[in-house]
Amino acid sequence: MARIQRVAGAVVGSAVGDALGAPFEFGPPGAFSARFPEPGAGGEMSGGGGWDPGEATDDTQMAVLVAESLLERGGLDLQDIFARFQRWAAADPKDIGLQTEDVLTNGMTWDLAAAIHFQVNRRAAGNGSLMRASTSAVHFAPAGREATMDAARRIAALTHGDRAAWEGTAIFHELVRVTLEDTDPLAVLPDVLGLVHPDHRGRYATVLAPGWHPDQATEFNGAVWPCLGSAVWALRTTSGFKEAIRAAIDLGGDTDTVAAVTGGLAGAYYGLDAIPARWTRPLHVPLPGFDGRVLHLADLLRLAHRLGAGPSVVPSSPCAGTP
Repeated sequence: MARIQRVAGAVVGSAVGDALGAPFEFGPPGAFSARFPEPGAGGEMSGGGGWDPGEATDDTQMAVLVAESLLERGGLDLQDIFARFQRWAAADPKDIGLQTEDVLTNGMTWDLAAAIHFQVNRRAAGNGSLMRASTSAVHFAPAGREATMDAARRIAALTHGDRAAWEGTAIFHELVRVTLEDTDPLAVLPDVLGLVHPDHRGRYATVLAPGWHPDQATEFNGAVWPCLGSAVWALRTTSGFKEAIRAAIDLGGDTDTVAAVTGGLAGAYYGLDAIPARWTRPLHVPLPGFDGRVLHLADLLRLAHRLGAGPSVVPSSPCAGTP
């Protein structure tokens, strides 16, 4: 499979999972299959819960903001990404995580906002940095394992002060990287876990183990560990993109984000052609705060092609900071 097929699959697949999962957010397990009992019959991108058919949520909106910063700034400029996040948050998007909203509106500077939030609240292990990682994952993949995992941690730290969120995002980056290299991401999980910070390695080893099931999660899947674990479980236990997304949404809970993360992994694994056109045709990504812009499939594909060329500057400049 051509690399660009996998790159586009990761970016578009994440957005598709997000839009499909959004109407079922915080709902019970099995709701997707109850509403659409016959796989392949169509009609799944029907919207609901305040979302128009094919409308992507904050997951994909923030992923696009990261992508456009990386491309327009010619590398990783965390201050610029944070400013874009702030502009977006100030425009009253339909959905924004409580923790992310607090960090972006607490008046602190880009390099202190998340850290101060964590010091005060001691709770910052949500999946809000993982959900937006598809674009940065494909962009930094050509730079290699160390660079892509480092970039993931730095971008995650903008809004999440808990290192657990950094490590989960770094794992996702590396799984996408190896998949783009035609390597089975499930086969390299033991090696990837060896690169996780020791304080968090055990918890990730549990949720990424072959025998783990989301029913065994000890936290709601809005937390970073079960969210990533559920996405890997969906990829491991199904045999195609459509099946993986259905399995992810049927878990219930934070369905848009679990499906977005699943879509990023499964899209990279199976490629763009595995994503049904009936799901991509209505797909659109509003960008509140950015002059009424709305991205459609063609825009996402152009973005993916540009991101797939890789970084012109690896994440080592002083402006990137060090988590």
